[in-house]
Amino acid sequence: MLLTAELAQELSILSLFNEANGQEGIKVHGHTASEGDLAATARLFHKGLISQEDGGYLTSLGRDAVERLQDLLLMLKGH
Repeated sequence: MLLTAELAQELSILSLFNEANGQEGIKVHGHTASEGDLAATARLFHKGLISQEDGGYLTSLGRDAVERLQDLLLMLKGH
């Protein structure tokens, strides 16, 4: 599997979520976010990882993805 720019943007958006607090969401604002971030957030919504097209909260699938992403980031940092 190749890491495309679109997937990298989606991972970047997922990394904004606080894995430790499921009640904490994010909002990707059209006037401050890049077009790429807006598109990545919409794709995550359509894939069922977040609750709203502009952010919101992680779904169950999204929580699993963020947990794995955090594990991967720790591995790559050498911990």
